[in-house]
Amino acid sequence: MSLDWNALGQVTAVSIGVTVAVVAVFALGILGLARFEGAREEHGTTHTASLAQAALCFTACAAVVAYGIYLIVPRFH
Repeated sequence: MSLDWNALGQVTAVSIGVTVAVVAVFALGILGLARFEGAREEHGTTHTASLAQAALCFTACAAVVAYGIYLIVPRFH
């Protein structure tokens, strides 16, 4: 049995990179929600840009998860 160490290293690097990116985008979504809630509690107004940021970030995270499921489940191909 032979291992292609170069391919294994590439898969590991991409997996770690995508994981860090998804966590960062999710954290930006949480930050947007926190800003939205903070503006609503302090000033009684809403900051729609923060809500849009949160929605965009969570949509991006959901798209990455859906694409991963698409790649894993052979029935979808």
